[in-house]
Amino acid sequence: MDIRLPKRIDGHQPEVLIESKQITIIGANGSGKSRFCSALVEEIGDKAYRISALKALFPSQPNAEVMPGSIDDMFNRMNAANPRIKNYAETEFDKLFFIMLNDEFRELMNFKAHKLMNEKMEFPKTKLDITVKKWQEVFPKNKVLRENGKLMFSTEGYEDKYQLMRLSDGEKSVLYYIGAVLYAMPDAAIFVDDPETFMHSSIMRTLWNVLEQMRPDCTFIYNTHDVEFAYSRIDNQCVWVKEFDPEAVAWDYEVVNSSRELDTALLDLLGSRKPVLFIEGDEKHSIDSKLYPLIFPEYTVKPLGSCNKVIETVRSFGDLQSLHKLESRGIVDRDRRSDQEVEYLRKKNILVPNVAEVENLLMLEGVIRAVAHHKRRNPDIVFPKVKKRIIAMFTKELKQQALMHVRHRVKRDVEMRIDMKFTSINALENHMVELVSEINPRGLYDQLCREFHIYEDNDDYESILKVYNQKQMIGESNVAILCGFKNKDDYIRGILNILKGNSESATAIRHAIKQCFCLEE
Repeated sequence: MDIRLPKRIDGHQPEVLIESKQITIIGANGSGKSRFCSALVEEIGDKAYRISALKALFPSQPNAEVMPGSIDDMFNRMNAANPRIKNYAETEFDKLFFIMLNDEFRELMNFKAHKLMNEKMEFPKTKLDITVKKWQEVFPKNKVLRENGKLMFSTEGYEDKYQLMRLSDGEKSVLYYIGAVLYAMPDAAIFVDDPETFMHSSIMRTLWNVLEQMRPDCTFIYNTHDVEFAYSRIDNQCVWVKEFDPEAVAWDYEVVNSSRELDTALLDLLGSRKPVLFIEGDEKHSIDSKLYPLIFPEYTVKPLGSCNKVIETVRSFGDLQSLHKLESRGIVDRDRRSDQEVEYLRKKNILVPNVAEVENLLMLEGVIRAVAHHKRRNPDIVFPKVKKRIIAMFTKELKQQALMHVRHRVKRDVEMRIDMKFTSINALENHMVELVSEINPRGLYDQLCREFHIYEDNDDYESILKVYNQKQMIGESNVAILCGFKNKDDYIRGILNILKGNSESATAIRHAIKQCFCLEE
């Protein structure tokens, strides 16, 4: 089906999507996405077929407009054809199953009539049969039984039987979508509002793959907030709705072709109007993803995993700014980078803290003092004890820490130098022999040891946090107990809970951490 998109704000001719099979409409809240879909429905006319499990499972609005060819329309026409028997149903879900059961009865009566006339006829395969079969494929441990004209359900391993209305909302949604898609008119444009509602992502993607294959004649148009789902559609054309002008009834929108090499993160952020902050770690387990949204609430924070992924995404996201109009930055741990590396990254919109890793941010003097104050402990007693313990730990590991810094720098230098072009294997071998003297790891190690001893001798706590990579620092420093917490995890949770508010302590913690990024004086 060719789909002509709605009127554009800029006055240019609306785009036409040729022979579309899957279209995904995404956009920020308030961008006019739902009205955009309504305009598409109006443009397509009698081939438009709109379904939504969120609306189907709840009572219909009284006097709501009924679309021709919709489930409501089919139910009303079926009732009108049987004036002696009036059927009442509060929800679209109930209406759909009344239609399917009515069709089941009609097909069976027709089969019986042919049999009584001794006419050959195959046993009918009804839409209810297909719905039940497909539903049991999605939920293989659930069984559907037919008793006394009713559908009954049971779960493998249990004798209990229950009726349709005792199904979970997710189970009902799958039943509804299978049945509703079967009743779409031929060559329909099936509009699906919020296909992710009530369903786990793994079930949702599998279900819509099945339904798209079941109705290859139709075009599926998804209005969704689940960008991972949008990205999973194989022949998808993604329409990003940016803005709506109610006076002109026109939209600012862009067609994002799935064939373009856009990172998933870009699609995930198209609906955001905030600048974007890409960080290391994952959304569930890392401190980064829990801490940075509370420190930088003015940003949409997106975890990407590795530091290399952050650096590359900030670069590619910046290259595509003409598409998304969003500012972007990244944050990576300092780790064992030299001052020159850090300066280079900062020029590329990558924020690098003046501490070795994210855990060290929670060990900043300003953070410890603010937390101690919040827990009614004396900061002038707590911090000196923590500082003394950290310096002692660092002194004990000084040579090991220096060695790890040397390994990092040697690895980087070797990778950069070996990447040069060589005309022969002899040239490469000669170059590698010369590398040891050129890089001089022993000299670098001695230099770092001297610098680290100076930090130790001067009780330079700030510089030690800058170079000290030690994941056990929070636990072994006793900072949690001194601040009134049970353990390391309790200390971290305590800081995050403080940052959820706007207390004086929260402000002090944010200031200390932003200052560590050279963002505040």
